[in-house]
Amino acid sequence: MGRTAGAALALAGALALTTGCDAAKDAAGGAVASATAAVASAAEQKMDEVRDGVDAKADVKAGEPRADGDRTVAEITVTNPKDQNADYTVKVDFRDADGKLLDTVVLNIDAVPPGASKSGTARSNRQLSDVTKAEIGQALRH
Repeated sequence: MGRTAGAALALAGALALTTGCDAAKDAAGGAVASATAAVASAAEQKMDEVRDGVDAKADVKAGEPRADGDRTVAEITVTNPKDQNADYTVKVDFRDADGKLLDTVVLNIDAVPPGASKSGTARSNRQLSDVTKAEIGQALRH
């Protein structure tokens, strides 16, 4: 995933030198869209690997995204309504004001006690700009 985004951005930079600013902007936009799609696909695969998971989206809340160095982070809080410890696997989508997907990450929050809450931090895969929302794309309790 990191190589895909890096290669795409390098290609966009090379195009900027050879074809002018407008073509570079188009290439960069396409490269970023391609890298974002690759990351989203990898996140879906990780979610598909969870065995015996049940939908737990209602148990999970995303905090406001914020910059943290060269990445965007959001605090994710799960509340376990069951009567035994549970592990959670959560797919977090970072979006812009128009709802466009900018990045997706998968976060594990393990050993959440019954009736209690526990938090973890979703950290973007790359530097993002214009992130206005972190939302729960999918959550599994297992």
